[in-house]
Amino acid sequence: MKALLIYSSCDGQTKTIVETIAKELQEKVQVSLYNINDLPEVNLKDYDGVLLGASIRYGYFSKAFKSFVVRNSAILNEMPSAFVSVNLIARKPEKQSPQTNSYTRKYLLSSPWKPSICGVFAGALRYPRYSWLDRVMIQLIMRMSGGETDASKEIEYTDWSQVKHFSHDFARLIGAGDA
Repeated sequence: MKALLIYSSCDGQTKTIVETIAKELQEKVQVSLYNINDLPEVNLKDYDGVLLGASIRYGYFSKAFKSFVVRNSAILNEMPSAFVSVNLIARKPEKQSPQTNSYTRKYLLSSPWKPSICGVFAGALRYPRYSWLDRVMIQLIMRMSGGETDASKEIEYTDWSQVKHFSHDFARLIGAGDA
């Protein structure tokens, strides 16, 4: 079994989530893992499944992610594929599904790609690592959504057991059993 895992990450949490999925799969699946910005020419048909992970920044997925999906949606729709959406709204349990997470739902409704499975995971809040402008903007968004605004804090909201469970779902999807 071969799987292609691609991530688009603003601050690194999506990368860490997709790397965790790769580690969960590695016993039964040959994994190729790439940052979407460093992705070489690949033939998606060479893989038994493709997983794309993308984070939200200021309400949007990256242009590189959206362009990749548009260019490859026909192939992605013909094969087992998975989408991992990472955003801070998912820190709220009621916002952790594709149906209840507004960013993910909106994207899936407008996308030509219809992934076989979709996971929604909470990201991380890393105030000390942000530029001044990002810190102020994210504090404003967090204040409006009832989140943490203390600029000295770093909080990881990701539920790692949820990520591992999704890894096993993806393994089953591509025929690798329960990795």
